[in-house]
Amino acid sequence: MAALPVITSPQEFNTDDLYVDLRRVLGTALHLKCEGFNFAGSVKLKAAAAMVEAAERSGALREGSVLVESSSGNLGVALAMIAADKGYRFLCVTDARCNLGTRRLMEAMGAEVHSVDRPDEDGGHLGARLRHVRELCAADSRYVWLNQYTNPYNALAHQHTTAPAIARQFPDLDVLFVGAGTTGTLMGCARWFRQWTRPVTVVAVDAAGSVTFGGPPRTRMIPGLGAGVRPPQLDHSLVDDVVIVPEPETVRTCHRLAAAGFLFGGSTGTVVAGARRWLAAHRSGTPVTAVAIAPDLGERYLDTVYQESWVRSVYGDAVYGVGTDGTDGVGGPDGTAEGGCPAVEPCPPVATSAAR
Repeated sequence: MAALPVITSPQEFNTDDLYVDLRRVLGTALHLKCEGFNFAGSVKLKAAAAMVEAAERSGALREGSVLVESSSGNLGVALAMIAADKGYRFLCVTDARCNLGTRRLMEAMGAEVHSVDRPDEDGGHLGARLRHVRELCAADSRYVWLNQYTNPYNALAHQHTTAPAIARQFPDLDVLFVGAGTTGTLMGCARWFRQWTRPVTVVAVDAAGSVTFGGPPRTRMIPGLGAGVRPPQLDHSLVDDVVIVPEPETVRTCHRLAAAGFLFGGSTGTVVAGARRWLAAHRSGTPVTAVAIAPDLGERYLDTVYQESWVRSVYGDAVYGVGTDGTDGVGGPDGTAEGGCPAVEPCPPVATSAAR
């Protein structure tokens, strides 16, 4: 038996080599890379650690500095943990969609949490959060904004760790599914695999109502994936395809996984739902090696995604029905996903992996 690691800082522990084969659970040839087995509970630990270390090296972050960041939850928890370990104050700017449990986690580690109440007309909740962060920084020079939306170390963290870890485990990888939030994970992995020896199709998975890939803005209730402002880091040319997933389908996928004993978070449910749709449409009956990145675990969603009264109040009884396409999604009479959002939404023409 391998010796267990001995750590002195919480960010030193992060399981990077755990995968779940979903074939038995979902009947889909898909491996799920679990990124939530660390003290922050999500994939955001990698970006948080990389951005803090870079700010320290540059001298921007020093004794007396106050970290400030906009986050729907998971990055905020990771930064709260790192700030507590390193002795920094941390202020997280979030909004009403942030789960109560997530907010309490941040506060338990000493973070201060500001929640914006009203979305901006153009940028939604994200736009309102960013405006509040800018106001804080303008009022006090001690505030240091890492800015996960433009910080290159957000993507570099995954270019240096996540992507090569997947390649080592799956040298015959054909398709990689990555959720799109800030697009740090997506861009880091996409850039790495563009330089790899084997062509890999990189499929982005986004939430219905997000504007990231040009869709119309709509209210989103599940934090994590999606954005009300187009992510500055997104390079569309690195993405081979896009799947848009309505939130009811996310909920149903989470419940399907939980029924098999795998309690994953809302972001993971979205990624898995999108991967199933894409594989059914493009690789049905064809042998394929596919990996999806699972950003989070499910404990922080017990009062929302896994709470029946909340689900019914937000999405209605139809969320527990069966989609018109035979999947766990909620389909409309015209074959589109709920709300008229296409189940699979291709990018503008770009070179696919098969063509490269």
